[in-house]
Amino acid sequence: MKKKFIIIFAITGTFFLILGGIYLSKYYRIKNAVISVSLIEKLETEFLSDVKVSDFITDINGKIINDYKIDTKKIGNKKVNFKYINDDNIEISYSYDLQVLDTTPPVIWLSDNYTVTLGSEDRLVEDILCGDNYDNKPLCEIIGDYDINKLNSYPLTFRATDSSGNVTEKSFNLNVVAPSNNNATNYNNSKTLFSDIIKNYKTEDTEVGLDISHWQGDVDFDKLKKVGVEFVMIRVGRTDGIGGKYVLDTKFERNIKEANRVGIPVGVYFYSYANSENSAKSDARWVLKQIENYKVELPVAFDWENWNSYNEFNLSFFGLTEMANSFLDVFKKAGYEGLLYSSKNYLEKIWLKTDYPIWLAHYTENTSYRGNYTFWQICSDGIVDGINAPVDINIRYK
Repeated sequence: MKKKFIIIFAITGTFFLILGGIYLSKYYRIKNAVISVSLIEKLETEFLSDVKVSDFITDINGKIINDYKIDTKKIGNKKVNFKYINDDNIEISYSYDLQVLDTTPPVIWLSDNYTVTLGSEDRLVEDILCGDNYDNKPLCEIIGDYDINKLNSYPLTFRATDSSGNVTEKSFNLNVVAPSNNNATNYNNSKTLFSDIIKNYKTEDTEVGLDISHWQGDVDFDKLKKVGVEFVMIRVGRTDGIGGKYVLDTKFERNIKEANRVGIPVGVYFYSYANSENSAKSDARWVLKQIENYKVELPVAFDWENWNSYNEFNLSFFGLTEMANSFLDVFKKAGYEGLLYSSKNYLEKIWLKTDYPIWLAHYTENTSYRGNYTFWQICSDGIVDGINAPVDINIRYK
């Protein structure tokens, strides 16, 4: 029995000696491994830049195992860790410190002249859009003296400063004018015939349709089908301001039932007052419940247009874009397509790169927007048989 134990002990001991030898060999091999990594002189990159580990390496004695995309969604120091196989086939762990910077100045949405009524509340800083790509609330201020209680034209400067020290200044004239007694309403008598849009823009690669809400009243969908309307984007509803209750569009149920009945493909949109990713997700879940019993084969669109009160939302442009993505992510997971709606100017100056296709609003014959888009709202004064009110006409690109 003792002999058997000795044999087993000897075998076991030999096994561990071999393992230990392998470990020590590997340890000394790694310890003496040649590490040669040369980095660029300035380890800096811009906020939200699309960069990889290798973009900051000028020379390396081997091959990077995972040349991953670096997360640049937060400014400051970023520790970049990676592994590579050197020329001796040894796995090496390495890291470097990267500074993520924000060098983009804030945006001030202001023309050369800004007019207020004599004696009105002073809300210049609150009402003039002042936003930043990174900061939720940049420092916004008026430079110069003025008096809203005195008729005059005051030369002023609006200054915006973000937390990285980037500054934007805009000179403008504040015109304080007397209240107007003219109650006349100016009507825009322009109109765009649906048949003309079909004639000028319909191809094998496009479809022409409408977006509708309660503003169009009771729509005759049989007539829309007859004149060649190929799709409709239907408003589901909105919230009653920031954090307000949900309000179903009074014509939503009728519109979607009728569109489904006559076989016109449907997409939907929601007018949002969301001010956070959580509120945007809440909006999305509410919309999901409203459309679950209907046929919706076209995208669900996020419609956020609170530009006149933007400063109240305390949102960076990055936060705004992430909020839209959060809304649309809910529908992607539920099997729907997503779409971001906005006008040309805001797409170019406010919205950052989104994960979803764009529904462009630009009322012109030939858009100068250079970004990609899959829907184009070409006018808001459309005339079509079946609707007794102006309507937005859209082009969808297949």
